[in-house]
Amino acid sequence: MKIAAAQSIVTNDIAENGRTIRVLIEEAAKQGARLVNFCEGALSGYSKAQIASPEDWHQLDWKSHSAELEAIAQTCKKHGIFAVVGSAHPFNSPHPPHNSQYIVSDSGDLVARYDKRYLSNSELSGWFTPGKQPVTLEIDGYRFGCLTCIEVQFPELFMEYERLDVDAILFSSYGIRNFFQIALRAHAGFNCLWISGATPAQTAPEGPAGIIGPDGKIISHCPAEPRNALAFALIDRDNPAYDGALNKARPWRRAARDGDIYRDAQNEA
Repeated sequence: MKIAAAQSIVTNDIAENGRTIRVLIEEAAKQGARLVNFCEGALSGYSKAQIASPEDWHQLDWKSHSAELEAIAQTCKKHGIFAVVGSAHPFNSPHPPHNSQYIVSDSGDLVARYDKRYLSNSELSGWFTPGKQPVTLEIDGYRFGCLTCIEVQFPELFMEYERLDVDAILFSSYGIRNFFQIALRAHAGFNCLWISGATPAQTAPEGPAGIIGPDGKIISHCPAEPRNALAFALIDRDNPAYDGALNKARPWRRAARDGDIYRDAQNEA
């Protein structure tokens, strides 16, 4: 199946963000993609960028947010495509919102939501409430997992999704700068997973949106320019180019991590 990573301009206007997201969803569908993922805060705006202080969450136009999310869902239904959209999600007052990824199906339903679990010190100081669990979704026989921003610094999260048999991880961040680019390639190669990384267009000169293969190599990326764009790639378990990564390295590394192959060898010795 074909997937797309979005590089979208994020503003402090939720309606404008919604329009940008819908245009890119439509373009991704025209190009044959079944799934497109967007950056952290793509709909709501992001903390310390479009949202100046934690108190500003109370002033956010949550009615407009709901309306735009519904319009995005209808766009997905119209064009037969899944979308994973980064946004703040309101939590029980007076607690801060979650830093989330909304998963919208090709039938226009909100089928799941991933809430960022590992938060920075500043995010914990009134910006966000942490999530609790991994989230997976299956599309056309392929399984996907979600991670956000600084979660790139926790290898155990990528290993967790590998154990959950995902084929690809949808990574949402407000910037994929050099360190993140290197780390994502490493995680993809170590765990033999595709990784689709979405970023705001404003930060693209420091690292564009793109898609990495299960061998750790970049398949495609957007222009390193501050403009809306999409990167595309085919997810194909039968691609002979990935035979070594998917059919040899991945099962062997899982067995090695489990340790039985070494215990058996020690017993034989």
